[in-house]
Amino acid sequence: MAPIQPTTAISVGIIGMGDMGRMYANGISRAGWMVNACDREELYESLSNDYKEAPNVRIFQNGHLVSRISDYIIYCVEAENIAKVVSAYGPSTKVGAIVGGQTSCKAPEIAAFEKFLPSDVEIVSCHSLHGPKVDPVGQPLVLIKHRASDKSYELVESILGCFGSKFVHLSAVEHDRITADTQAVLHAAFLSMGSAWTANSQFPWEVPRWSGGIENVKMNVTLRIYSNKWHVYAGLAILNPAAQKQIKQYATSVTELFKLILCGERDEFRKRITEAGMAVFGGKKEGDELLLKDELLDKFSLSGVPKQERKPNSHLSLLAMVDCWHKCGIVPYDHIICSTPLFRLWLGATEYLFRQPELLNECIEFALSDKQFRTDDLEFTFAARAWSDAVQLGDFNAYRKRFEAPQKYFAPRFPEATRLGNEMIHTILERTKILDGAKVQNEGHE
Repeated sequence: MAPIQPTTAISVGIIGMGDMGRMYANGISRAGWMVNACDREELYESLSNDYKEAPNVRIFQNGHLVSRISDYIIYCVEAENIAKVVSAYGPSTKVGAIVGGQTSCKAPEIAAFEKFLPSDVEIVSCHSLHGPKVDPVGQPLVLIKHRASDKSYELVESILGCFGSKFVHLSAVEHDRITADTQAVLHAAFLSMGSAWTANSQFPWEVPRWSGGIENVKMNVTLRIYSNKWHVYAGLAILNPAAQKQIKQYATSVTELFKLILCGERDEFRKRITEAGMAVFGGKKEGDELLLKDELLDKFSLSGVPKQERKPNSHLSLLAMVDCWHKCGIVPYDHIICSTPLFRLWLGATEYLFRQPELLNECIEFALSDKQFRTDDLEFTFAARAWSDAVQLGDFNAYRKRFEAPQKYFAPRFPEATRLGNEMIHTILERTKILDGAKVQNEGHE
């Protein structure tokens, strides 16, 4: 069936005008749909001023006024607040309207919809698997048809089609499992790096041993995560049971590997890394190209350190990631179609290390024999365990405090890191498209 053409006769409600809410409101209104939007009532005047010249956008004081007149309503609020907000505004939903949410964890969102929405309301939820600073074109956008007619589902597809994203059709349960597999441990790793660098009072791009190659991915992505708002990551980590389990395993993998290094258990350390690598990357053929190559990694550097002055690295964060994937039974390539840009970068960095035997062997020998990174790895281990503890306790306040200290520390470099991060994401996206195309072509000849 042909997409429904944009018309101001159909209105889209946006409840929550944070960064993602604004991205949705801006994109949908520019496409020609009418948008009714609101945020907290105390922000009404400033939000009205921001959108006073915007065509097709009407700002309201609260979610009651948005809900009663909108045909498709999207809740763009923090996952931990979804039940509270839906309980307040859900009963005001227009008869026969469609409702969805843009939270990163669907279990509490769907539970809130089922509890607080009128029975005549349909439910089609969504989740753009990228941040508000990323171009949505070509990125995965999950659609969840929970309680809706085909006609209503097609309307939602037509409205959200304005972003040019790649639709991925999942259930709420499938969404939460896959987002845990592709995001939970990734965030924990980069948050731990930021905490460790802050604890050591390091700006890593100023230290030769943190420059070049894989380090560029680590630094750019860490700064990119810390340049966002803490609740973007807290909801996914704390409210998703699968995410909690994986974050705990990552902290365990980091700790156990670091203990093997300290105790000089060379054979056990090498055996564990080798087994994990085979489990995760064993399905890749020798001729398969890497997602990331040297020229791409070196292109996006925050450091001015010459290549010849760069030092080896123990790469504990990467070794523990693959060990964690192995322990959790995760094959990251299985979810590449609905992975985030940051996940693709991280996967590219891990396979860059593990699928080059000489580089992996050098890394293992360096971790076991050279003590240059012992203090860094110690702080990283502390950080990984602390992040895991905050998640296991379900403590949003502790999560926020742990997040905001490195955020403040790294803030001066956010603009440059965001620029380089956007370039890296664009490059890896194009690289993924090329490799996917080559895979399809090769399969056609087999």
